[in-house]
Amino acid sequence: MDLTGTAAIISGGASGLGEATARALASAGSTVVIADLNTDRGEAVAAEVGGKFVQTDVADEASVTTAVEVAAAQGAPLRVVVSCAGIGWAERTVNRDGSPHSFATFRKVIDINLIGTFNLMRIGAAAVARTEPIDADGQRGVVVNTASVAGIEGQTGQLAYSASKGGIIGMTVPAARDLAAIGMRVLTICPGIIDTPIYGTGPASEDFKARLSAPIVFPKRMGTAAEFARLVRSLIENDYMNAEVIRFDGGIRFQPK
Repeated sequence: MDLTGTAAIISGGASGLGEATARALASAGSTVVIADLNTDRGEAVAAEVGGKFVQTDVADEASVTTAVEVAAAQGAPLRVVVSCAGIGWAERTVNRDGSPHSFATFRKVIDINLIGTFNLMRIGAAAVARTEPIDADGQRGVVVNTASVAGIEGQTGQLAYSASKGGIIGMTVPAARDLAAIGMRVLTICPGIIDTPIYGTGPASEDFKARLSAPIVFPKRMGTAAEFARLVRSLIENDYMNAEVIRFDGGIRFQPK
């Protein structure tokens, strides 16, 4: 699908993977709407790419509805829905002190990562369904969700995070089958260890990132947000990619710890 003259909505677009994706899609000719909680950074990125920012809580139905309405009113048909919003958390099922995993924290991670992704996908797809098909196949648009290799082979202490990302993976095929009726494709990317601002800066940060990179097969480094964004764009532009879960991880396979 050609991105020129389209609109796209990207959750988590104010930083990291989402920001890189917003920049990549804007450079390809799409009007980007950034849906994020970070107003200052979101407005700055939107201004730089010629898009719009809408403060958005992905776990809230009304908030996502508002963001999608803005995306659908950009004067270009809404064709692309990308979910990058998410949080991480580390806690064992039973902690070292004998206490059980926090129920509230587990629910929060599920609400943001899994339910937030579902929320944007369903509301965004309904808006895309109101557009006209763009080719002989009857295609209207594409959904790209962000999961994680932790959703496939999570490590110790990743219970909540892995459950949330595994749920996104599990939605891929049924969502693709559901949305085929309205000419939409659904794809899920599973990043491995990606170098984003979450790891900080300085010597201690670099040492930590070097340890994280050790199990990566090749290339022996962390992935970059720009590389992720290029993958998103290529998946959108390749019309025969559908209902797939794509590992983006340099060949890493997580060990228990």
